[in-house]
Amino acid sequence: FCGRTFWECALQTHSRLAMAALRAPLQPLLLLVHCLGLACSVFMLAWTTQFRGGLSLIADNKDLIFNVHPVLMFIGYIFLASEAILVYKTIPGTKSYQKGVHLALQALAFVFAIVGIWAAFKYHNEKGIANLYSLHSWLGLATVIMFGLQWVLGYYTFWYPGAAARNRTILLPWHIFLGLFIHGLALVTAETGLLEKLTFLQVSNAIERYSWEAMFVNCLGLLMAMYGGLVILATIVPTTRKEENLRALD
Repeated sequence: FCGRTFWECALQTHSRLAMAALRAPLQPLLLLVHCLGLACSVFMLAWTTQFRGGLSLIADNKDLIFNVHPVLMFIGYIFLASEAILVYKTIPGTKSYQKGVHLALQALAFVFAIVGIWAAFKYHNEKGIANLYSLHSWLGLATVIMFGLQWVLGYYTFWYPGAAARNRTILLPWHIFLGLFIHGLALVTAETGLLEKLTFLQVSNAIERYSWEAMFVNCLGLLMAMYGGLVILATIVPTTRKEENLRALD
C-alpha cells in the first residue's frame, strides 16, 4: 500500500490514470466547452422568447413568468456554475485568485438559482398549480440545497478561515466528487424540466409532437447533455502543471 491515506492514494491513482487515458488537448477542449455552453444559452433564449413569447416576472400572461425559470436555471445557474468549475483550467493567476473567482461565480450562480426557483413557485401559485409534486421539482430542490451546502463547506474549508493542510488534503477529493455530482444532477434536473414542459405542451395540444418547437427543444436537450459531459471531461483532463495543483492547498 502507498503508506498514505486512502484518499491521497485514490487522488494519485486518478491523476495517473487520467494522464494515461486522457490525452485530449486541453485548450481546444475548453474552447469547445465554452462554445457549447454559449450555444445552449442561445437556444434557451430563443426558445423562451421566439417560441414561448418572452420573459417577465410581472405579467398578465403567466407563461412569461414561467419562462424566467428555465433561463435563470440554465444560463444563471448551470452555465455560471460550470464556468466556476473550470476556473482552475481557464483563468491564469495565483491559486488564491482562482479560488476567489471560483467562489464568486458559484455564489452568483446560487443567487440566480434561488430567483429561478422563486419564479417557478410564483408561476404555480398565480396559476393555481400545486408545488413540489414532480420528480423534476424534487431533484431541483435537492440539487440547489446540496449546491448551497457545498459552497458553505468549501468556503469554510478552502477559503476562510481555512482548514489545516492535512484536512484540506483529505476533504479535497470529496469536494471535487460532490461538485461534479451536483453538476451532473443539475443537468439531469434540467433535462427532466425540458421533458416535463414539452410533455405538458403536447398533452394540452398547445404544440404538435413533431412541431418545430418540439424538435428545437429536443436539440437543446442534446446540446445540454453534451455540454455537461464535456465540462466533466475538461475538469478531469490533466494540465501540464504538477499534481500539486490538484490539491489546491495553498
